[in-house]
Amino acid sequence: MTTDTIRVDRAALEDFCARVFQAHNLSEADATIAADVLVAADARGIPSHGVARLPRYVLGLATGLMLTDVEPEIVRETPTSLLVNARGAMGAPVSAHTMNSVIDKARQTGAAFGCIRDSNHFGIAGYYAMLALPADMLGIAMTNTAALGVPTFGREPFFGTNPLAFAAPADEEGAFVLDMATTVVTRGKVEVYDRAEKPLPEGWAVDAAGLAATDPTLILQNLTVQAGGGILPLGGLGELFSGHKGYGLAVMVDILCGVLAGSSFGADIADQAGSSARVSHFFGAIRIDTFRDPRAFRRDMDHLLRSLRSSPPAEGEERVYFAGLKEFEYEEACAREGIPLTPKVYAQLKETGAACEVAPPAVL
Repeated sequence: MTTDTIRVDRAALEDFCARVFQAHNLSEADATIAADVLVAADARGIPSHGVARLPRYVLGLATGLMLTDVEPEIVRETPTSLLVNARGAMGAPVSAHTMNSVIDKARQTGAAFGCIRDSNHFGIAGYYAMLALPADMLGIAMTNTAALGVPTFGREPFFGTNPLAFAAPADEEGAFVLDMATTVVTRGKVEVYDRAEKPLPEGWAVDAAGLAATDPTLILQNLTVQAGGGILPLGGLGELFSGHKGYGLAVMVDILCGVLAGSSFGADIADQAGSSARVSHFFGAIRIDTFRDPRAFRRDMDHLLRSLRSSPPAEGEERVYFAGLKEFEYEEACAREGIPLTPKVYAQLKETGAACEVAPPAVL
């Protein structure tokens, strides 16, 4: 953690966010879930999806993009599947409820899957995949997003950052938690660079002509008004570094989240000014004991992850990581020292809280 930060207690930050959400007519239960998901991102070292997004959520609630007076409905259901129409409800609460329903179904059937349509931004995908871990299950979560990603050899965005997450339990090594965008970076990461007034690394994005661009403000402006250009698929520009593979993964997520759910997909999804687009999600849970003893699985996972962690690093590098290790270690540090926020983000929280008479969390 850098010295140029303000640190706050995690529980206090969660309480602040929950009270802000309640002040905008979210129920206490849903506000608690939404706050938990939001702060979990900062606690795991993913500030692009953390409390810096609170003003966008508040604007979504204030403008009616995110609705608080609707009840999500089950459109179709079988013992192994679930399709939910969120009806514009806030993404995090309906996603947590749906993933828990999928896990309950998997307890009975061995594996289950669910889709949500007409939802909103749900935070970090890994949060939902990890809900399966205590039940000795493999967890899957993904979402489509507004069209921000430019296809290989293209110049206009036709798919979202379309993140996917996969979680598998272990014992002493904790868990393997892959949580990744299918683009080089997320829009939130571009926003982080914009807030810091730093140029983007070359290879993250292209301009309206499909050429490499490094100005985060220009990229964000072009995306907002759909002027062309956007974020590159995982792998980067062209086929040399396998950008076409990230492109394929992004479309796969769109198929599972949008096409399968009978919802919007591709270029039909667009962010609103200051807030996010209506999107769709996909969740899965697989019971490990339908294949083998979960205790033996966890032991083998420990062996796999420990082998990766202890493998020799490249010259000049200190360690080899596996997916989720950095986040777990960051979370442990936050528990000891508090969650770090930039002064700019903390000022935004104070402003957001003042507008609804909610005091910000104290600085540690």
